Amino acid sequence: MTLPSTVQWQKSSYSNGMGGECLEFAAVPTGAFVRDSKRPAEALMAVGGVAWSEFIRAVHRGELNAH
Repeated sequence: MTLPSTVQWQKSSYSNGMGGECLEFAAVPTGAFVRDSKRPAEALMAVGGVAWSEFIRAVHRGELNAH
């Protein structure tokens, strides 16, 4: 998956704006890109569409611990 130059990054809803641990994601037609907001150029991960959908469903069901 190639990162398009026009992606729109969104911060995690767990981000409190106080400089804590934050993930940002950019949804694309083939899945999503995820990065660490403190190191956006260093820590980038591509996630396929099925895996991203399953991750989002697990978050909504409360199956993942945010800590």
